[in-house]
Amino acid sequence: MDNKTVVVGMSGGVDSSVSALLLKEQGYNVVGLFMKNWDEKDDRGQCTAEQDYEDVRRVCNKIGIPYYTVNFTQEYMDNVFDSFIKDYEQGRTPNPDVLCNREVKFKPFLKFAKSIGADYIATGHYARIRHENDKHYLLRAVDENKDQTYFLNQLSQEQLKDVLFPIGGICKPQVREIAREHNLITADKKDSTGICFIGERKFREFLKGFIPAQKGNFMTEDGRIVGQHEGSMYYTIGQRKGLNIGGIKGEEEGRWFVVKKDIKNNIVYVSHDESLLYRKGLTACNFNFIPDVPTIKTFDCKARYRHRQPLFDVKVEIEADDKVKVSFKQPQRDINEGQYVVLYDDQLCLGGGYIDSSF
Repeated sequence: MDNKTVVVGMSGGVDSSVSALLLKEQGYNVVGLFMKNWDEKDDRGQCTAEQDYEDVRRVCNKIGIPYYTVNFTQEYMDNVFDSFIKDYEQGRTPNPDVLCNREVKFKPFLKFAKSIGADYIATGHYARIRHENDKHYLLRAVDENKDQTYFLNQLSQEQLKDVLFPIGGICKPQVREIAREHNLITADKKDSTGICFIGERKFREFLKGFIPAQKGNFMTEDGRIVGQHEGSMYYTIGQRKGLNIGGIKGEEEGRWFVVKKDIKNNIVYVSHDESLLYRKGLTACNFNFIPDVPTIKTFDCKARYRHRQPLFDVKVEIEADDKVKVSFKQPQRDINEGQYVVLYDDQLCLGGGYIDSSF
């Protein structure tokens, strides 16, 4: 590779481990970089970052590459976590992984890599990249079940310019097999799930440490009180588990669903009627088009507003460069403000935006 240097963001998991290994085998000068983004112990008093760093150290030594560790906890706190808390206070359901990629993994990480002379950065994301005529296209991974383009929807052209995704063209079982063949310590390590800074703790208990809980009423849309909730910010549209509503005299049997929230008055509206969860479309702001804003203002494509959600057909109307209206060909359910809608044209990820309303 003409001695091209690539810095690989390494998490201590199998995906980034194999990414580093593959790049080394392809002839790059590979440097591992462990990013510490959160500085807190879990309920058992253990800092999971310490074990992850130890795994990174062992993997880098095994494949024979140098490695660094950097602390981006302040950047994470200022640009990801603060927004996360503000969204919950407003009754939204944020996705911090999207912001973490835009504000940390592909920002200070990219800057650090360039400062030590890197030509490229790489991560263990399941995605593919195509560089063509000074445009940088984000493509879905071969492993559709693991595709992570949803979380990369906010990346700019500058951030995608020098990125490599080494495992985007292979499937997860093959990644683990490669790790086993090379005796990497992470070969059978469990995948991380959920929000990184919450870890194994209960989500509600974690949030209580940052947002004061205020009990309120579960209410039907005709004004009947059917139970008491722990705090309206803890519930998402479509939620049915953990409501603890039941045994109400004169009330029909059946599952309750959260259908609406009134944060100002601390009311969570519930119903047995699932049809209330369906919407015909949504609007999104802060829309980031990849590689750039289309010249046509109305077009058909596919979309999803949750990771791993099956793609569905939509009509898109660009109302401004960063605001779109997305109409569904078939009604969709459980849309939460604060999440992201991401658009696709076959394998191409066209970008995504922050959901601010549904209709």
